[in-house]
Formats: sequence, C-alpha cells, structure tokens
Amino acid sequence: MPTATAERVSRESTEQTIRFIDNVRSQIGKVVVGQDVVVERLLIALFTGGHLLLQGVPGLAKTLLVATLARTIDLLFARVQFTIDLLPSDIVGSEILDQRTNEFRVVKGPLFTNLLLADEINRAAPKVQSALLEAMQERKVTIGKETFKLPAPFLVIATQNPVEQSGTFELPEAQLDRFMLCHRLDYPEPAEEREILKRNLALGVRREDKGAVARTEFDVLEEGPVGTTEDLVQAMESVHHVHVSDTFVDHVVELVDLTRSHPRIELGCSPRAGIALTKASRARALIHGRDYVIPEDLYALADDVMLHRMRLNYEALADGCTGASVLRELLDEFGFVTDR
Repeated sequence: MPTATAERVSRESTEQTIRFIDNVRSQIGKVVVGQDVVVERLLIALFTGGHLLLQGVPGLAKTLLVATLARTIDLLFARVQFTIDLLPSDIVGSEILDQRTNEFRVVKGPLFTNLLLADEINRAAPKVQSALLEAMQERKVTIGKETFKLPAPFLVIATQNPVEQSGTFELPEAQLDRFMLCHRLDYPEPAEEREILKRNLALGVRREDKGAVARTEFDVLEEGPVGTTEDLVQAMESVHHVHVSDTFVDHVVELVDLTRSHPRIELGCSPRAGIALTKASRARALIHGRDYVIPEDLYALADDVMLHRMRLNYEALADGCTGASVLRELLDEFGFVTDR
C-alpha cells in the first residue's frame, strides 16, 4: 500500500475513532452528571486493555458509570459484589456432576465477560483475590484440569471504599501493580450536584405488572449502544498509531527511576508503571484528538499510574507526608506546574 494512501486510511480511522469517543461520552453524559475525568480513565483502560481501580466513598456513581459504559458500547457486562465469604469458584466457575450423564461438566462463572465490575474488591479473602490475579494478568483461568481463555476484550474495573476498613483485606502490592490505573473519585461540584438532584426528581415511576417501581438512574439509558466491538477494536488500533517521542520515553524512565531512590519512598514503582504511563498517555492523546503525546499527558496521569505503586517509609509517614506530596516533588524536578 502506498505511503500516502496508508496515511489517509490511518487519518480517516483516527477521525472515526474520535467521533466514536465523542458519541460514547455524550451518551454517558445523559446518565451520569460530571465525572469527565473518570470517564476518560475508563476509556483509557478500555482502549489499552488495562485494568482500573476506582477508589471513592459510596454514592459517587462508580457502579452506574461502569454499567452505563458497557451498555453504551454493547459489551458483555457482569457485576460481582465481593464479600468475605466469596469463594474463587463463585467468580471463576466450577465443575459440577451431571447426574444424567454421571460426568463432570464445567459451569463458567461471571468472570467470562468483557467488562467485569468487582465491587468492593478489598472485602474478598486473599484466596479469591489470587484467583482474580491470574485472570487479570494472563487473560485465562483454570477450572479443574482445563484452562479457558477469557473473552476479548476483557477488563476488570474494581471499586473500593477508602474509609471503611472493617472486614476488609488490603490488596497486596502484587495485585495493585496489576491495575494499570487507580483513580480517586471526588465529590461533585455544587452545580453538578444540583443537576443530579433535578434529574433524580424527574425520574418518576415505572409501571410493572400490576404495580409500579420508582425509576432510578439505571433506567435512564434506554437507547441502544452507540458503538460496537468493532469500533472498540478500531480505537485500540488507533492508540498504537499515536507517536511517542524518545524524549517522552526518557522522561518516563527518569520519573519512574526517581521513585526508587527518593529518601522518603520505601517501595518504588515497578517497570509496569513506565509501561502503563506510556500506554495511558497514548490513549489520552487520542481521546483529546492528538496523534502524539505531550508532557501534559504524563503529568495528568502520574497520580493514577504511580501512587498505588509507591510506599512511603516510616520516617515520611511520621512527618505527615503523603504519596501525592512526594510525587509532586518529583514532578517539580521536570518543571511541571503542580498547583492542583
């Protein structure tokens, strides 16, 4: 294929992907007020095949966001409420004895989906978290003596409440490192919260059988999906056409390396942090209509990519330091403006 033709096809594909992204964001906006940054992080995870951890107090529309995204792009969606008595077989599946044939057959669990919402993941016992770890890393699971590939695409979006710690198990570093991004949700702005209340007041009721039920935000999205799996695949391919300069790669390597030698950091970022930062920057550039990454992409994503991979030492914690403040110091060395 001639170079000029290849460039034209690539440009048309990118433009189509940007229209697809705009349609998805517009559709989600009909259900969820605000949360533009969270929607961007969801799309980044989806376009790069990474996993996302959402951290925030109850009531910030974490579950609603993920469910709406799945319906907007026509993806298989499953939600698992993690509890302390959950077993690995409850999410992976198990072998059961078929009494008619007297043979074992495999019953696949909710893990076999495109988009898995692991609600309150830190309430599950370590054994369950280990079962999820194989699926997140290798995109396959073992049931009995058989190994099964998971559907493509496959994405885990987990949530956890950072306040309530009773009956929870802290996620081990090995599992945290598997999450490409960890985004911390904030409360909505007053104007956004006012719009949330106004929309909720207008929901009304829905007649069902001989009675009626109060409509919720989950009932709002009644239109069909605005994108298909093929649109998603095209978006994933477009991400790989985004240019990453050698200078940008050098900045990522230097930033990650600084976390391993900083006097206040006990555990620095692994190489996965650099990979995640580069891949996520590519996706963010595409979402913002660019075919190249810029330093702003690195800065905007640094918190979500790096903070959950860093551990401060005892002296830093005793002095009242936070991971965010230490990371800002590192970013300042690159000349970024950090007035957040």
